[in-house]
Amino acid sequence: MSENKTYTSDNIQILEGLEAVKKRPGMYIGTTGPRGLHHLVWEIVDNAVDEALAGYCDTIHVEILPGDVIRVEDNGRGIPIDVHPKTGRPSVETVYTTLHAGGKFDHNSYKVSGGLHGVGASVVNALSTYMTVEIHKDSKQYIIEFENGFLKKELDCISDTKRTGTIVTFLANPEIFVESHVYDFEILRTRIQQLAFLNKGIRFTITDSRDELKIVNKDYVYQGGVKEYVGFLNKGKDVLHSEIAYFEGEVDNIMVEIALQYNDGYADNIYPFTNNITNPEGGTHVEGFKLTLTRVLNNYGKNNSIFKKDESLLGEDTREGLIAIVSVKHPDPQFEGQTKSKLGSSDARKAVATIMSEGLERFLLENPNAAKVIIEKALMAQRARIAAKKAREATRRKSPLDALGFASKLADCRSRDAEKAEIYIVEGDSAGGSAKQGRDSEFQAILPLRGKVLNVEKTRLDRALQNKEILSMIQAFGTGIGEEFDVSKLRYHKIIIMTDADVDGAHIRTLLLTFLFRYLKPLVEQGYIYIAQPPLYKIQYGRNIQYAYTDKELENIMSLNEGRPNLQRYKGLGEMNPEQLWETTMNPEERTLLQVTIDDAIKADQVFSMLMGDDVESRKDFINENAEYVKNLDV
Repeated sequence: MSENKTYTSDNIQILEGLEAVKKRPGMYIGTTGPRGLHHLVWEIVDNAVDEALAGYCDTIHVEILPGDVIRVEDNGRGIPIDVHPKTGRPSVETVYTTLHAGGKFDHNSYKVSGGLHGVGASVVNALSTYMTVEIHKDSKQYIIEFENGFLKKELDCISDTKRTGTIVTFLANPEIFVESHVYDFEILRTRIQQLAFLNKGIRFTITDSRDELKIVNKDYVYQGGVKEYVGFLNKGKDVLHSEIAYFEGEVDNIMVEIALQYNDGYADNIYPFTNNITNPEGGTHVEGFKLTLTRVLNNYGKNNSIFKKDESLLGEDTREGLIAIVSVKHPDPQFEGQTKSKLGSSDARKAVATIMSEGLERFLLENPNAAKVIIEKALMAQRARIAAKKAREATRRKSPLDALGFASKLADCRSRDAEKAEIYIVEGDSAGGSAKQGRDSEFQAILPLRGKVLNVEKTRLDRALQNKEILSMIQAFGTGIGEEFDVSKLRYHKIIIMTDADVDGAHIRTLLLTFLFRYLKPLVEQGYIYIAQPPLYKIQYGRNIQYAYTDKELENIMSLNEGRPNLQRYKGLGEMNPEQLWETTMNPEERTLLQVTIDDAIKADQVFSMLMGDDVESRKDFINENAEYVKNLDV
């Protein structure tokens, strides 16, 4: 037994003030990685947006200063500077040094708000090396300074002013954000533009001033709000009706904005927001939207004698090719879980259903041509669904032997523990042969793809299920597809795409990711998809063999060794013998895997549509804009 040590009240730590935040930052911002770093910006921006939603602010500016210092400026009322009755200190000091202090709990100050329910400003301060807050209020300019979360310089009136608002400047603490404290301008820009769409009439600007020779400035304001957002998301796609359906209203103090438009594609994308916060798992507002959409379209079809006798649409029929934004501003939203990924407020369902029902019925009556193409699209989807149901039966299996020809493809693993099992999807027999011989068959399965993977961006599910390679993957994964999809039946908790490090390999990888994103999206969202990282070079100095995964690694290895090496550039996985493939790419102790995640589903949808769709000009623009970031491709 271990040495007996006393355990008394002296062992109980009480973390006062912001010390708890510094001790466990992940509890407050989710992670201290890049996502958490950018989250700091949103907490301060959210405060400015709350001023805008309350009607006191119409311009918000974000700037990345040299050294990755962030400045957020608004023209709102300015944070209160009078003495707080409970703390005896200026209110602005209380807001930035006390958890759960802020105006968001008082519905007289803010009808709705996003953020971390009053902990945002103080959390950002706690996780910053320094912070200054400048307030323009009542014709006076004030400033207060903090260092590592503590007051450094008392609130001071420094001059007269003719403006109003708040300017917050802070530097994230590099000792806390050790992984990276450098901001990604594109992540910030995308979210700023999204906030402009979601808050019509409010001007959002963002500037990157880190390089004085290359200052970047973007300015966004959308009078049409989410209506313009849908138009933006459908850019480059063939829309079925030019007029975007838009409805807004208020029910029981819940403000609702909805916009929708159909395109000729097969994916459905409904993007829900609550108080400007995205809800990737949906919630009650999405439920209200979907149920109402199906009911209204069915009523329209029946009342206008479009349907055959006893014919009706299911929900999935009515959503094919749909892009919709469902945005609610709720005074007291209830979420399922801490991440706000799913709205749980039942009154939001009623509010959305009410506004949606009235608005969509009116839109269909006023736009009969649009109504006709929407109903026709849904009926085509209905026929494809029935065909897909028959095709889907071929994907069910109890073992690999159930599907003729499939057993010879899949080299399954012995383990039936899904958490330990993993499957490698490889291209061609050559790589498949090396992978089968090099793997650990206890927990590693190999599925070689021998034919061309279908581009599902341009294909309905029924046709996709006729593609042998797609059929093989669905059978191997065990989850089923479409309405029968069940993630709990997944047979491998690591699905690893292992393709050659060349243009063909990149194309196959994109086709596979498009299929997974469009038809098995929960596998991507829940982190089951990985990309293998095979080496690019084998470097041999006598008997000493090393592998380089990037050109920079190759340079480093060659700079540390004398003489000319025997250098081999791998064109494909098939060039590696089984031992080399295991050692470099498949051995869990040595390999590098990239986990595929969806931080921004809207951005991901746009990229897949652009890369795999028919809009050639958008694809060219994307490639030209991103060419500098592409490495290790043989052109």
